[in-house]
Amino acid sequence: MPSTPHDAPTTHDAEEDLRNESILIYVDGELVPKDEAKVSVYDSGFMLGDGMWEGLRLYNGKWAFFDEHMDRLFNSLKAVSLDVDFGPDEVLEILNKTAAANGMTGDAHCRLMITRGRKVKPFQHPALSQSGPTIVVIMEHSKPAEGLQSKGIRLATVPQVRGLPTSQDAKFNSHSKLNCVIACLQAEQAGADEGLMLDPHGFVNTTNACNFFIVRRGAVWTSTGDYCMNGVTRQKVIDLCRADGIQVFEKNYSLYEAYGADEAFLTGTFGAQTPVATIDGKPIGTGNRPMMQRIRSLYKAAIAENTT
Repeated sequence: MPSTPHDAPTTHDAEEDLRNESILIYVDGELVPKDEAKVSVYDSGFMLGDGMWEGLRLYNGKWAFFDEHMDRLFNSLKAVSLDVDFGPDEVLEILNKTAAANGMTGDAHCRLMITRGRKVKPFQHPALSQSGPTIVVIMEHSKPAEGLQSKGIRLATVPQVRGLPTSQDAKFNSHSKLNCVIACLQAEQAGADEGLMLDPHGFVNTTNACNFFIVRRGAVWTSTGDYCMNGVTRQKVIDLCRADGIQVFEKNYSLYEAYGADEAFLTGTFGAQTPVATIDGKPIGTGNRPMMQRIRSLYKAAIAENTT
């Protein structure tokens, strides 16, 4: 049974796990019960969405593709001048400490959040955050819902677009997610599960929550990556395809090619690869997904290699 409060599936649907009611959450150096985990209303993340986050998954006691996630996180922190006095080794220590406190060794998902910290006044200027960064780790027992693999996700093309880097670079995995939230609402109002977002030029880009791929005539297509968050799983899929002799294109393409695709799927750290059933009410392919299944097998092997 999905843990979401509605019947429509999402790419983050997980099997219900009652252990999550009693998890411990890391907040600025302390592990506290879920109901007691709090940050200040003056925190820059709460007040302005001024922060960066990463989603990671735990397999066999190890965090999959940890180095890649840290590369993105610390590049993002540097790009927005969010100064921290720690590095990936200290982050790994925090994650492992939180996992151990919760008895987690696998089937766990982590949301690591770093904000600019508490402000001395409720205004925008970054210099008002003077107490150092806020660090929060939410770690849940989390196994993706099996039903999604057969049912698939329904997408609707939405008016909200992924904008130019000069507006807010989509490569930032930032707390400022209103753009994606609006896209999600537009999709829901259109009767779909997620929004398929276009880039500023009208080309197919990504969904509000995941990266997007199609399969046409035995080749895998995805966007150029210029206007989307360059997901770790997205890049792994591209690399695995190339290593296994699967033709893969990072290119501009329109809804014309997406509607006529043989398969379509989403990628993300939580769900790995999630099939797409329809786009704007149009069924994608025949419902058979041999390419996605091949890629899933390659990805599972890569996970095993990375976490053993």
